[in-house]
Amino acid sequence: MIPFEYRRAATTQDAVATVSARPDAAYLGGGTNLVDHMKLGVIGPRLLVDVSRLPLADVEETAEGGLRIGAAVRNSDLAAHPVVRSRYPALSRALLAGASGQLRNLATTAGNLLQRTRCPYFQDVTTPCNKREPGTGCSAIGGYVRYHAILGASQQCVATHPSDMAVAMTMLDARVVVQDADGTKRIPIADFYRLPGDRPELDTVLSHGQLITAVELPAPPAGARSTYRKVRDRASYAFALVSVAAELVLDSGEISSARVALGGVAHKPWRARQAEAALEGAEASDETFVRAAGAELAHARPLDGNEFKVELAQRTLAATLRSLTEEARR
Repeated sequence: MIPFEYRRAATTQDAVATVSARPDAAYLGGGTNLVDHMKLGVIGPRLLVDVSRLPLADVEETAEGGLRIGAAVRNSDLAAHPVVRSRYPALSRALLAGASGQLRNLATTAGNLLQRTRCPYFQDVTTPCNKREPGTGCSAIGGYVRYHAILGASQQCVATHPSDMAVAMTMLDARVVVQDADGTKRIPIADFYRLPGDRPELDTVLSHGQLITAVELPAPPAGARSTYRKVRDRASYAFALVSVAAELVLDSGEISSARVALGGVAHKPWRARQAEAALEGAEASDETFVRAAGAELAHARPLDGNEFKVELAQRTLAATLRSLTEEARR
């Protein structure tokens, strides 16, 4: 048995104060990632503060036409929400592509954002891992790397972020609402996640005790079409080799607006800025899509064993853009 204390938070302020005061404390939401890692010995918090019953489970439209999603909203409920399905189909499809139905019924919005990598070396406490134990080395380099990064990695870590939902939210320019002892902060999701650099143990910019209370989505552009495509080794319950969240706005055959993010390729959801720059103002054509995909993957640095992911990412991105264009022209 692994001993730990359990407390149920009465308010967000109570939760923040309790966790902030204990370096060995952690928040407990759905527990679908945290509890697994406790069982494996990857982490060992001595105090779990349950935030699952706080009033953070609402999905509300904002005055600006966007959406505010509570941190405790379950993945299944968010995927099925009529506003998400109609205005943010990429997000709904990303959620449905992740995990099993049973896990989606339990997993929360905040917990999904804070998933740790599924790198097998991170989860195996008998192997060196800089993310789990800084300074011990990266066992993946020279090892099994089929699911590992081709963009933004470092010699300290080549793991990838596992969340499908976070890829869609990155494409949608979400803001993460965070509460700490000083009040409420809003962090653009593009600034929320970190690349590994020399500190691979830090996945996000959150400090200990900060609590995610909501995610805010801006209103989609008029006429926008969005989708999410995931390539994986089996049809269900598998993490992405490559995934694409994309949104296009077409105007008389030209792309007036483009937003793209990639999953399965980096330590964080990868905003495809080079592809967006190649798309905006260009003709919506196969040639444009191939050129944009090539521009984004031009700086890929695959490992010995996952070189195939470069072409796979290019083809998946081009195919996703092509499908959006065909949908818009119907």
